[in-house]
Amino acid sequence: MENDLSKRREDEGLSQGELAEAVGVTRQTINAVERNRYDPSLELAFKLAAHFKCSIEDIFDPEEQ
Repeated sequence: MENDLSKRREDEGLSQGELAEAVGVTRQTINAVERNRYDPSLELAFKLAAHFKCSIEDIFDPEEQ
């Protein structure tokens, strides 16, 4: 599932570690999601959307492979 998480994170000036702390996961999890190596749980997707004040679909594109 494609996403623009790294762009959103960088636009806010956050490191992977800072974003991970804000949503309650490890830096490695954020790295894996950004690199499309891990599809986040629904709970994490909601936390990321809430952090960036957008919808889940704004971050993740389920149509892209």
